[in-house]
Amino acid sequence: MIRTKEDYIKSLKELKTVVYYRGKKVEDVTAHPAFLPHINAAAKTYELALDPQYEDLMTATSHLTGKKINRFTHIHQSREDLIRKVQMLRLISHETGSCFQRCVGFDAMNSMYSTSYEIDEKYGTPYHQRLKKFVEFIQENNFMVVGSMTDPKGDRSKGPSQQP
Repeated sequence: MIRTKEDYIKSLKELKTVVYYRGKKVEDVTAHPAFLPHINAAAKTYELALDPQYEDLMTATSHLTGKKINRFTHIHQSREDLIRKVQMLRLISHETGSCFQRCVGFDAMNSMYSTSYEIDEKYGTPYHQRLKKFVEFIQENNFMVVGSMTDPKGDRSKGPSQQP
């Protein structure tokens, strides 16, 4: 399923999350000026996937289901997939002029896919099969997968137990 920009924004409203910004409760994150740039940039990833002009860049065929999916939920299968990914990221960067909130999760999902396979091969664990089911769920619903990253803090020449 390729979701629309409107579907994405509606889904944010339906979450009914409790959000505070600068000490004040935000009643509707989709209308608050502090969150609008981020929401609009992420929504653009859904909007462009439905634009016939960008279909080749913004969508892919799932190797798991054979269905057309948003490229942000796709597991890279070839060099061409990686080239299209870079072209897609450039397009969205030009369209939004900002972070569009999907890169870290997209990259994490792809790295976990190959890593979980290697772990399962080595240790006989079921992680890869479980991840494949999760990826299918993400692809079917065109959910946004997020990740987190930060710079390591402290003295990098020392191990964790040696930190001040």
